[in-house]
This record gives sequence, structure tokens and C-alpha cells, in this order.
Amino acid sequence: MSEEHLDKLRQELRRGILVLAVLGSLRQPHYGYSLRKQLQNAGLDIDEGTLYPLVRRLADQGLLSSEWQQGEGRERRYYQLSPEGAVLLESLTAEWQALNNHVGKIVEVDRAIN
Repeated sequence: MSEEHLDKLRQELRRGILVLAVLGSLRQPHYGYSLRKQLQNAGLDIDEGTLYPLVRRLADQGLLSSEWQQGEGRERRYYQLSPEGAVLLESLTAEWQALNNHVGKIVEVDRAIN
């Protein structure tokens, strides 16, 4: 398998997790750069061209609340999980845990066979 093909499959796998990671991170308020740094520190590097449109889309869907705040000499837009976003986060987390459990069993069975 080519490295390019493997990279595409990795991106596809990560894409589904990004919403869950962003919602989970925004239990506490963050502006764009601080959110990106928090995700990076947790081992999930997301480029700005992916993160910022995702955050705006989640806010437009009512899953995040936002407000402008003065910080370090300039105004920044801070985002935080809305009540609707908290409900979705709980649901997606349960779904992710179930899927992770099922896939983990499949992968382990496959390893045992080989």
C-alpha cells in the first residue's frame, strides 16, 4: 500500500473523530488558537483550515455558544459547549465508546487468528 493511500485512510478515520474531540474540548471556553493548542497537546493536530470552519459550523448548528472577550490586548471570540452541544457530546461519546469496544473485539479476534 502506498504512503499516499495510507494517509488518505488515516484522514478518513480522523475526520469522524474531530467533532467529538472539539465538542469535548469546548466544555471549557476557548478561542480558536487556544483550542487548537489544547487539541495538539492532547495529541490531535488539526490545521486551522479544518478547525475554524468546523467550529463555525458547530456554532451555526447551535451546539456551541460564543462571545467576544477582551484578552491579551485584543478581542477574541470564545466558544463553549451549549446545552444542546452537551447533550450531543454525551450521545456521541457513548456511541464512540460502543464502536471502539466492538471494533476492538474484531481487531483482537483478527490478531488471534493470525
